[in-house]
Amino acid sequence: MPEINSPFPKLKLTVTKVEGVCYHGYKMGEEIILEDFTHPPKHFCLGLAHALFPVIYALSFGAKFPFRDNQRSLLVTCPDGGKLEFKAEILDKEGKVESIPKDPDFKGPDPKKMIIEVVKAKGKCAFGYKVGDKWETQGLKCIPGFCGAAFHTAFPALFALNFGANFFFMKEGNSIDTVTCPDGGNIVFKVTRVEEKDKK
Repeated sequence: MPEINSPFPKLKLTVTKVEGVCYHGYKMGEEIILEDFTHPPKHFCLGLAHALFPVIYALSFGAKFPFRDNQRSLLVTCPDGGKLEFKAEILDKEGKVESIPKDPDFKGPDPKKMIIEVVKAKGKCAFGYKVGDKWETQGLKCIPGFCGAAFHTAFPALFALNFGANFFFMKEGNSIDTVTCPDGGNIVFKVTRVEEKDKK
């Protein structure tokens, strides 16, 4: 496999719990290195990838989890009966685990106000979404009546932004405007974290 020229950091996954049989054969203490959040190793479990993606996406854009001993890490449970648990961590340019100590002032969840907005529309949308439509949510709460496929696509952005991610390639780092409907790409959403100074 050719060397990956990626602007994103490498990640390390460590198996921290094994309960039951995993046919992928992951073992306690095993470490897996991801070249970046878009490149899993060969034969990587797609069930794990599905559950893991929002976490490694968030970490890659600077998210912090203040309740963790290392804010730049998070535990992820296997979606197949919880047989395994993995710790996801970011690696710096020297290949060392990036670490920020637990926030001593952390008092509990602090869900951020989020806005999902339609910024492009083409073709037919079964839900009738059009440019300018907006929805507001808090943290990771589902939006009643919102298209499930669209929410599934938007969730990694919501998760990342809720924990302080910054999308460095966007004009405004607290938003991303390329969240695309999986059904023909007919609808494109912008997901924005409302900053404290912008709240009314």
